[in-house]
Amino acid sequence: MAGGKLQPDGATPLDAQFIAALDAIDARGQRRRLDPATIAPGGRIARDGRQLLDYSSNDYLGLSQHPLLIERAAEWTELMGAGAGASRLVTGTSEAHLAVEAKIARFKGTEAALLFASGWQANAAVIPALIAAAPGMAVFTDRLIHASMHAGCAAAGARQHRFRHNDLDHLEDLLVAKGADAPGRLILTESVFSMDGDVADLSRLADIAQRHDAFLFVDEAHATGVLGPEGGGLSKLVPGGVDLAMGTFSKAMGSFGAYVAGSKLVCDYLVNACGGFIFSTAPPPAVLGAIDASLDLVPSMDGDRARLTATAELVRAALRSAGFDCGLSTTQIVPAIVGEAEATLALSAQLAAQGILAAAIRPPTVSVGTSRLRFALRSTHGAEDVARLIEAIGSLA
Repeated sequence: MAGGKLQPDGATPLDAQFIAALDAIDARGQRRRLDPATIAPGGRIARDGRQLLDYSSNDYLGLSQHPLLIERAAEWTELMGAGAGASRLVTGTSEAHLAVEAKIARFKGTEAALLFASGWQANAAVIPALIAAAPGMAVFTDRLIHASMHAGCAAAGARQHRFRHNDLDHLEDLLVAKGADAPGRLILTESVFSMDGDVADLSRLADIAQRHDAFLFVDEAHATGVLGPEGGGLSKLVPGGVDLAMGTFSKAMGSFGAYVAGSKLVCDYLVNACGGFIFSTAPPPAVLGAIDASLDLVPSMDGDRARLTATAELVRAALRSAGFDCGLSTTQIVPAIVGEAEATLALSAQLAAQGILAAAIRPPTVSVGTSRLRFALRSTHGAEDVARLIEAIGSLA
Protein backbone atom coordinates (compact mmCIF):
# COMPACT_ATOMS: atom_id res chain seq x y z
CA MET A 1 0.00 0.00 0.00
CA ALA A 2 1.49 3.37 -1.05
CA GLY A 3 2.73 5.47 1.84
CA GLY A 4 2.35 2.71 4.41
CA LYS A 5 2.37 -0.98 5.04
CA LEU A 6 -0.27 -3.63 4.62
CA GLN A 7 -2.14 -4.52 7.80
CA PRO A 8 -3.09 -8.03 8.88
CA ASP A 9 -6.68 -9.04 8.09
CA GLY A 10 -9.07 -6.82 10.02
CA ALA A 11 -6.34 -4.70 11.58
CA THR A 12 -6.04 -0.92 11.31
CA PRO A 13 -3.20 1.49 12.08
CA LEU A 14 -5.12 2.77 15.14
CA ASP A 15 -5.86 -0.60 16.78
CA ALA A 16 -3.49 0.01 19.70
CA GLN A 17 -5.21 3.30 20.45
CA PHE A 18 -8.67 1.72 20.16
CA ILE A 19 -7.66 -1.03 22.60
CA ALA A 20 -6.24 1.48 25.08
CA ALA A 21 -9.42 3.58 24.89
CA LEU A 22 -11.66 0.55 25.46
CA ASP A 23 -9.48 -0.57 28.39
CA ALA A 24 -9.90 2.86 29.96
CA ILE A 25 -13.68 2.69 29.45
CA ASP A 26 -13.70 -0.77 31.05
CA ALA A 27 -11.74 0.54 34.03
CA ARG A 28 -14.39 3.21 34.61
CA GLY A 29 -17.19 0.62 34.46
CA GLN A 30 -18.66 2.32 31.39
CA ARG A 31 -18.16 -0.29 28.65
CA ARG A 32 -21.24 -0.69 26.46
CA ARG A 33 -22.15 -3.61 24.23
CA LEU A 34 -24.95 -4.15 21.76
CA ASP A 35 -27.52 -6.54 23.20
CA PRO A 36 -30.16 -7.63 20.66
CA ALA A 37 -33.81 -7.53 21.64
CA THR A 38 -37.17 -8.05 19.96
CA ILE A 39 -40.21 -5.91 20.72
CA ALA A 40 -43.17 -7.98 21.84
CA PRO A 41 -46.82 -6.96 22.31
CA GLY A 42 -48.18 -5.53 25.54
CA GLY A 43 -45.09 -3.61 26.59
CA ARG A 44 -42.80 -6.64 26.58
CA ILE A 45 -39.38 -7.21 25.07
CA ALA A 46 -37.62 -10.49 24.29
CA ARG A 47 -33.92 -10.70 25.13
CA ASP A 48 -31.57 -13.61 25.73
CA GLY A 49 -34.41 -16.09 25.32
CA ARG A 50 -36.53 -14.40 27.99
CA GLN A 51 -39.53 -12.11 27.83
CA LEU A 52 -39.28 -9.06 30.08
CA LEU A 53 -41.64 -6.27 31.03
CA ASP A 54 -40.07 -3.34 29.20
CA TYR A 55 -39.62 -0.23 31.34
CA SER A 56 -36.67 1.10 29.34
CA SER A 57 -37.94 1.87 25.82
CA ASN A 58 -39.39 5.25 24.85
CA ASP A 59 -42.45 3.75 23.13
CA TYR A 60 -44.64 5.64 25.60
CA LEU A 61 -47.98 5.03 23.85
CA GLY A 62 -47.14 1.60 22.43
CA LEU A 63 -47.59 2.87 18.87
CA SER A 64 -44.61 1.00 17.45
CA GLN A 65 -46.86 -2.07 17.38
CA HIS A 66 -50.08 -0.32 16.35
CA PRO A 67 -51.72 -1.95 13.31
CA LEU A 68 -52.46 1.39 11.62
CA LEU A 69 -48.80 2.47 11.62
CA ILE A 70 -47.72 -0.92 10.28
CA GLU A 71 -50.46 -0.94 7.65
CA ARG A 72 -49.80 2.58 6.39
CA ALA A 73 -46.02 2.08 6.30
CA ALA A 74 -46.56 -0.99 4.11
CA GLU A 75 -49.20 0.72 1.98
CA TRP A 76 -47.04 3.77 1.24
CA THR A 77 -44.06 1.54 0.45
CA GLU A 78 -46.21 -0.41 -1.99
CA LEU A 79 -47.39 2.82 -3.63
CA MET A 80 -44.13 4.80 -3.66
CA GLY A 81 -41.25 2.36 -3.24
CA ALA A 82 -38.61 1.67 -0.61
CA GLY A 83 -36.60 4.89 -0.86
CA ALA A 84 -36.89 8.59 -1.67
CA GLY A 85 -33.97 8.49 -4.08
CA ALA A 86 -32.36 11.86 -3.38
CA SER A 87 -32.11 14.82 -1.05
CA ARG A 88 -35.08 17.13 -0.68
CA LEU A 89 -33.68 19.86 -2.94
CA VAL A 90 -32.88 17.49 -5.80
CA THR A 91 -35.74 15.04 -6.48
CA GLY A 92 -36.44 13.78 -2.96
CA THR A 93 -39.44 15.94 -2.17
CA SER A 94 -42.73 14.23 -2.99
CA GLU A 95 -46.27 15.44 -2.47
CA ALA A 96 -46.35 13.04 0.49
CA HIS A 97 -43.43 14.85 2.17
CA LEU A 98 -45.19 18.20 1.82
CA ALA A 99 -48.51 16.79 3.03
CA VAL A 100 -46.93 15.21 6.11
CA GLU A 101 -45.06 18.42 6.93
CA ALA A 102 -48.31 20.39 6.68
CA LYS A 103 -49.95 17.84 8.99
CA ILE A 104 -47.10 18.22 11.52
CA ALA A 105 -47.54 22.01 11.46
CA ARG A 106 -51.25 21.62 12.22
CA PHE A 107 -50.43 19.19 15.04
CA LYS A 108 -47.97 21.68 16.54
CA GLY A 109 -50.07 24.78 15.85
CA THR A 110 -47.36 26.42 13.72
CA GLU A 111 -47.15 27.85 10.22
CA ALA A 112 -44.72 25.27 8.89
CA ALA A 113 -42.62 22.20 9.68
CA LEU A 114 -39.70 20.28 8.18
CA LEU A 115 -38.85 16.58 8.41
CA PHE A 116 -35.44 15.30 9.52
CA ALA A 117 -33.96 11.82 9.74
CA SER A 118 -33.56 11.81 13.54
CA GLY A 119 -33.65 14.03 16.59
CA TRP A 120 -29.86 13.98 16.80
CA GLN A 121 -29.54 15.06 13.18
CA ALA A 122 -32.11 17.83 13.63
CA ASN A 123 -30.45 19.36 16.68
CA ALA A 124 -26.91 18.92 15.40
CA ALA A 125 -27.80 20.50 12.04
CA VAL A 126 -30.40 23.14 12.88
CA ILE A 127 -28.49 24.80 15.74
CA PRO A 128 -25.43 25.69 13.59
CA ALA A 129 -27.76 27.10 10.94
CA LEU A 130 -29.50 29.30 13.51
CA ILE A 131 -26.19 30.53 14.89
CA ALA A 132 -24.92 31.28 11.38
CA ALA A 133 -27.84 33.67 10.83
CA ALA A 134 -26.25 36.18 13.24
CA PRO A 135 -22.44 35.76 13.40
CA GLY A 136 -21.33 36.32 16.98
CA MET A 137 -24.65 35.01 18.34
CA ALA A 138 -24.67 34.58 22.14
CA VAL A 139 -25.89 31.07 22.98
CA PHE A 140 -27.53 30.24 26.32
CA THR A 141 -28.08 26.59 27.25
CA ASP A 142 -29.60 24.69 30.14
CA ARG A 143 -26.73 22.62 31.52
CA LEU A 144 -28.74 19.38 31.08
CA ILE A 145 -29.62 19.73 27.39
CA HIS A 146 -29.20 16.66 25.20
CA ALA A 147 -25.80 15.76 23.75
CA SER A 148 -27.10 16.47 20.25
CA MET A 149 -27.66 20.11 21.19
CA HIS A 150 -24.13 20.36 22.54
CA ALA A 151 -22.96 18.81 19.24
CA GLY A 152 -24.81 21.52 17.32
CA CYS A 153 -23.14 24.26 19.36
CA ALA A 154 -19.73 22.62 18.89
CA ALA A 155 -20.25 22.31 15.13
CA ALA A 156 -20.94 26.05 15.02
CA GLY A 157 -17.85 26.82 17.11
CA ALA A 158 -20.13 28.65 19.53
CA ARG A 159 -19.31 29.24 23.16
CA GLN A 160 -22.15 28.18 25.44
CA HIS A 161 -23.28 30.30 28.36
CA ARG A 162 -24.74 27.53 30.50
CA PHE A 163 -27.37 28.31 33.07
CA ARG A 164 -28.03 26.05 36.05
CA HIS A 165 -30.66 23.44 35.28
CA ASN A 166 -34.08 25.10 35.07
CA ASP A 167 -32.71 28.14 36.97
CA LEU A 168 -34.29 30.91 34.94
CA ASP A 169 -33.05 33.65 37.26
CA HIS A 170 -29.54 32.51 36.35
CA LEU A 171 -30.50 32.59 32.67
CA GLU A 172 -31.69 36.18 32.98
CA ASP A 173 -28.46 37.19 34.71
CA LEU A 174 -26.45 35.63 31.88
CA LEU A 175 -28.57 37.31 29.22
CA VAL A 176 -27.87 40.68 30.78
CA ALA A 177 -24.15 40.01 31.33
CA LYS A 178 -23.32 38.12 28.13
CA GLY A 179 -26.06 38.87 25.64
CA ALA A 180 -26.87 42.56 25.72
CA ASP A 181 -24.29 43.58 23.12
CA ALA A 182 -24.47 40.42 20.96
CA PRO A 183 -25.93 40.56 17.43
CA GLY A 184 -28.41 37.83 18.45
CA ARG A 185 -29.35 35.65 21.39
CA LEU A 186 -30.30 31.94 21.22
CA ILE A 187 -31.79 29.99 24.14
CA LEU A 188 -31.65 26.18 23.99
CA THR A 189 -33.60 23.89 26.31
CA GLU A 190 -35.71 20.74 26.43
CA SER A 191 -39.35 20.73 27.43
CA VAL A 192 -39.01 17.30 29.11
CA PHE A 193 -35.50 16.36 30.17
CA SER A 194 -34.73 12.86 29.01
CA MET A 195 -32.79 11.56 32.02
CA ASP A 196 -34.63 13.37 34.83
CA GLY A 197 -38.24 13.47 33.66
CA ASP A 198 -38.70 17.06 34.84
CA VAL A 199 -40.01 19.90 32.70
CA ALA A 200 -38.97 23.41 31.75
CA ASP A 201 -41.18 26.39 32.55
CA LEU A 202 -41.87 27.29 28.92
CA SER A 203 -44.24 30.10 29.83
CA ARG A 204 -41.56 31.96 31.74
CA LEU A 205 -38.91 31.05 29.18
CA ALA A 206 -41.06 32.53 26.44
CA ASP A 207 -41.48 35.71 28.47
CA ILE A 208 -37.72 35.94 29.11
CA ALA A 209 -36.96 35.34 25.44
CA GLN A 210 -39.39 38.08 24.39
CA ARG A 211 -38.00 40.62 26.86
CA HIS A 212 -34.40 39.94 25.84
CA ASP A 213 -35.15 39.66 22.12
CA ALA A 214 -33.87 36.07 22.12
CA PHE A 215 -34.76 33.16 19.83
CA LEU A 216 -36.13 30.21 21.85
CA PHE A 217 -35.45 26.69 20.50
CA VAL A 218 -37.00 23.80 22.43
CA ASP A 219 -36.34 20.07 22.13
CA GLU A 220 -39.72 18.33 22.57
CA ALA A 221 -38.53 14.78 21.86
CA HIS A 222 -39.94 13.35 25.09
CA ALA A 223 -43.05 15.56 25.21
CA THR A 224 -44.31 14.97 21.67
CA GLY A 225 -47.34 12.68 21.79
CA VAL A 226 -47.44 12.59 25.59
CA LEU A 227 -47.92 16.11 26.92
CA GLY A 228 -49.71 19.28 25.88
CA PRO A 229 -53.04 19.72 24.08
CA GLU A 230 -53.76 16.61 21.96
CA GLY A 231 -50.23 15.41 22.71
CA GLY A 232 -48.74 18.25 20.71
CA GLY A 233 -46.03 18.99 23.26
CA LEU A 234 -45.61 21.60 25.96
CA SER A 235 -44.86 24.33 23.40
CA LYS A 236 -48.58 24.24 22.47
CA LEU A 237 -49.33 25.66 25.93
CA VAL A 238 -47.52 28.89 24.97
CA PRO A 239 -48.78 29.66 21.44
CA GLY A 240 -46.26 31.82 19.65
CA GLY A 241 -43.88 31.73 22.61
CA VAL A 242 -41.47 29.13 21.22
CA ASP A 243 -39.71 30.21 18.03
CA LEU A 244 -38.78 26.69 16.91
CA ALA A 245 -39.65 23.30 18.39
CA MET A 246 -37.92 20.03 17.58
CA GLY A 247 -39.57 16.68 18.22
CA THR A 248 -39.22 13.06 17.23
CA PHE A 249 -41.42 10.31 15.84
CA SER A 250 -39.24 7.56 17.34
CA LYS A 251 -40.63 7.75 20.88
CA ALA A 252 -44.31 8.24 21.73
CA MET A 253 -45.13 8.52 18.01
CA GLY A 254 -43.99 4.96 17.45
CA SER A 255 -41.80 5.05 14.34
CA PHE A 256 -38.76 7.04 13.21
CA GLY A 257 -37.63 10.51 12.19
CA ALA A 258 -37.92 14.02 13.57
CA TYR A 259 -39.35 17.43 12.80
CA VAL A 260 -38.85 21.10 13.49
CA ALA A 261 -41.92 23.32 13.61
CA GLY A 262 -42.08 27.10 13.54
CA SER A 263 -42.78 30.01 11.25
CA LYS A 264 -42.72 29.71 7.47
CA LEU A 265 -39.82 32.18 7.40
CA VAL A 266 -37.67 30.10 9.75
CA CYS A 267 -38.41 26.89 7.84
CA ASP A 268 -37.66 28.60 4.50
CA TYR A 269 -34.34 29.77 5.95
CA LEU A 270 -33.47 26.24 7.10
CA VAL A 271 -34.26 24.79 3.66
CA ASN A 272 -31.56 27.11 2.32
CA ALA A 273 -29.05 27.15 5.20
CA CYS A 274 -29.25 23.88 7.17
CA GLY A 275 -26.65 21.43 5.84
CA GLY A 276 -28.23 18.45 7.60
CA PHE A 277 -31.44 19.09 5.67
CA ILE A 278 -29.86 20.07 2.36
CA PHE A 279 -27.41 17.17 2.07
CA SER A 280 -29.48 14.30 3.53
CA THR A 281 -31.60 11.86 1.53
CA ALA A 282 -35.30 12.47 2.12
CA PRO A 283 -37.20 10.16 4.49
CA PRO A 284 -38.56 7.06 2.69
CA PRO A 285 -42.25 6.31 2.10
CA ALA A 286 -42.51 3.70 4.88
CA VAL A 287 -41.39 6.28 7.45
CA LEU A 288 -43.76 8.89 6.03
CA GLY A 289 -46.67 6.45 6.21
CA ALA A 290 -46.02 5.56 9.83
CA ILE A 291 -45.67 9.25 10.77
CA ASP A 292 -48.90 10.07 8.96
CA ALA A 293 -50.75 7.32 10.84
CA SER A 294 -49.40 8.43 14.22
CA LEU A 295 -50.56 11.99 13.55
CA ASP A 296 -54.05 10.61 12.93
CA LEU A 297 -54.06 8.61 16.17
CA VAL A 298 -52.27 10.68 18.79
CA PRO A 299 -54.63 13.69 19.14
CA SER A 300 -57.46 11.40 20.27
CA MET A 301 -55.38 9.44 22.83
CA ASP A 302 -56.16 11.51 25.93
CA GLY A 303 -57.19 8.37 27.82
CA ASP A 304 -53.81 6.76 27.17
CA ARG A 305 -52.03 9.93 28.29
CA ALA A 306 -54.08 10.05 31.50
CA ARG A 307 -53.27 6.39 32.21
CA LEU A 308 -49.58 7.10 31.67
CA THR A 309 -49.67 10.04 34.08
CA ALA A 310 -51.39 7.94 36.74
CA THR A 311 -48.86 5.13 36.32
CA ALA A 312 -45.98 7.57 36.74
CA GLU A 313 -47.46 8.86 40.01
CA LEU A 314 -47.73 5.30 41.36
CA VAL A 315 -44.16 4.44 40.36
CA ARG A 316 -42.70 7.62 41.87
CA ALA A 317 -44.54 6.93 45.13
CA ALA A 318 -43.25 3.33 45.21
CA LEU A 319 -39.66 4.39 44.53
CA ARG A 320 -39.72 7.11 47.19
CA SER A 321 -41.26 4.68 49.67
CA ALA A 322 -38.34 2.33 48.93
CA GLY A 323 -35.88 5.15 49.67
CA PHE A 324 -34.97 6.21 46.14
CA ASP A 325 -34.52 9.79 44.97
CA CYS A 326 -36.69 10.53 41.91
CA GLY A 327 -35.49 14.10 41.59
CA LEU A 328 -38.12 16.50 40.24
CA SER A 329 -39.71 14.06 37.81
CA THR A 330 -43.32 14.85 36.93
CA THR A 331 -43.61 12.90 33.66
CA GLN A 332 -43.52 9.37 32.23
CA ILE A 333 -39.73 9.33 32.76
CA VAL A 334 -38.97 8.40 36.36
CA PRO A 335 -35.37 8.13 37.55
CA ALA A 336 -34.28 6.22 40.62
CA ILE A 337 -31.00 7.98 41.38
CA VAL A 338 -28.59 5.51 42.98
CA GLY A 339 -25.19 7.18 42.75
CA GLU A 340 -22.44 4.77 41.80
CA ALA A 341 -22.43 2.91 38.50
CA GLU A 342 -21.74 -0.57 39.90
CA ALA A 343 -24.56 -0.36 42.44
CA THR A 344 -26.93 0.80 39.71
CA LEU A 345 -25.96 -2.10 37.45
CA ALA A 346 -26.56 -4.51 40.33
CA LEU A 347 -30.07 -3.16 40.92
CA SER A 348 -30.85 -3.37 37.20
CA ALA A 349 -29.74 -7.02 37.29
CA GLN A 350 -31.98 -7.68 40.31
CA LEU A 351 -34.98 -6.37 38.43
CA ALA A 352 -34.05 -8.34 35.31
CA ALA A 353 -34.01 -11.50 37.43
CA GLN A 354 -37.64 -10.69 38.26
CA GLY A 355 -38.53 -10.24 34.59
CA ILE A 356 -38.35 -6.43 34.49
CA LEU A 357 -36.10 -4.40 32.22
CA ALA A 358 -35.01 -1.07 33.74
CA ALA A 359 -31.89 0.37 32.15
CA ALA A 360 -28.93 1.43 34.26
CA ILE A 361 -27.89 4.90 33.08
CA ARG A 362 -24.25 5.70 33.82
CA PRO A 363 -21.68 8.38 33.00
CA PRO A 364 -21.07 9.94 30.57
CA THR A 365 -24.82 9.99 29.86
CA VAL A 366 -25.31 11.43 33.36
CA SER A 367 -22.88 13.12 35.71
CA VAL A 368 -20.48 11.09 37.84
CA GLY A 369 -22.18 10.11 41.10
CA THR A 370 -25.70 10.28 39.65
CA SER A 371 -26.03 6.86 37.98
CA ARG A 372 -29.65 5.79 37.98
CA LEU A 373 -32.31 3.36 36.93
CA ARG A 374 -34.40 5.12 34.31
CA PHE A 375 -38.00 3.92 34.22
CA ALA A 376 -39.62 4.86 30.89
CA LEU A 377 -43.28 4.11 31.42
CA ARG A 378 -45.92 3.38 28.81
CA SER A 379 -49.68 3.38 28.53
CA THR A 380 -49.83 -0.21 27.28
CA HIS A 381 -48.79 -1.70 30.62
CA GLY A 382 -51.90 -2.98 32.38
CA ALA A 383 -52.71 -2.77 36.07
CA GLU A 384 -51.14 -6.18 36.73
CA ASP A 385 -47.92 -5.10 35.01
CA VAL A 386 -47.72 -1.95 37.11
CA ALA A 387 -48.43 -3.90 40.30
CA ARG A 388 -45.65 -6.32 39.38
CA LEU A 389 -43.22 -3.42 38.90
CA ILE A 390 -44.18 -1.83 42.22
CA GLU A 391 -43.73 -5.17 44.02
CA ALA A 392 -40.30 -5.54 42.43
CA ILE A 393 -39.32 -2.02 43.49
CA GLY A 394 -40.28 -2.90 47.05
CA SER A 395 -37.89 -5.85 46.95
CA LEU A 396 -34.98 -3.45 46.26
CA ALA A 397 -35.46 -1.51 49.51
